[in-house]
Amino acid sequence: MIDREHKLPISQQAKALGISRGTAYYQPRPLSPRDQTLMNRIDRLHLELPFAGARMLRDLLRQEGFKVGRKHVATLMKRMGIEALYRKPRTTKRHPGHKVYPYLLRNLPVTRANQVWAMDITYLPMARGFVYLAAVVDWFTRRVLSWKISTTMDVHFCLEAVEEAIANYGTPEIMNTDQGSQFTSQAFTGLLKENGIRISMDGKGAWRDNVFVERLWRSVKYEEVYLHAYDSVSSARAGLDRYIRFYNGRRPHSSLDRQTPDQVYFESLPQILAA
Repeated sequence: MIDREHKLPISQQAKALGISRGTAYYQPRPLSPRDQTLMNRIDRLHLELPFAGARMLRDLLRQEGFKVGRKHVATLMKRMGIEALYRKPRTTKRHPGHKVYPYLLRNLPVTRANQVWAMDITYLPMARGFVYLAAVVDWFTRRVLSWKISTTMDVHFCLEAVEEAIANYGTPEIMNTDQGSQFTSQAFTGLLKENGIRISMDGKGAWRDNVFVERLWRSVKYEEVYLHAYDSVSSARAGLDRYIRFYNGRRPHSSLDRQTPDQVYFESLPQILAA
């Protein structure tokens, strides 16, 4: 990352990392208590009404007594990394200089563990401030293979999560993500290519395929995050570690015939190795 004490100028460090010089010099403003409250409420409304865009969320917030405009709601949604979940002609906003890969899962039967992995990022509120959670999930078994949290929504914690999943579980045939700038970056796609993983990105007409990850976020938030007002990043990390162990190992899933993700994932491994 950028080292302000290094003899190499910041502009050249930014160029070597593939980020804009303006990003390197930018110092983010602290989040106001009001915006923190708004973001926390938007997060809950988004889980309850995932189809609601900035206009509807503005109106819902005004019903609750918040004086806020549509543009400010849209700004907070962008900072949180969320958007309305519905079919629309334009897909997730992406970096204009990044290559977008085709969607590979249309009409593809996903029938075994490690055939397809998916990755996504979500916003998590804390008592003061917030963090972002990135998770790698096995598509067939719904098992969370790795996860990382970060105070910034950059590519580095996504790379760490993928590297950890590969180190522990091998490689999938396909990795599916949305078209967010973290996932279209050369660093992220390069890591997948180096490991022989085919790259799939949600596109027009494929919006429903992210629903099962949205269900994971709903479970994490309603069953863990909203019940514990984390007072630090370390307490958030400890709470999430405890919950995801429960989610994988003890929580039955209706989509898995009331089995746990651990049961389905590890029972399928001998079949994968024998194939």
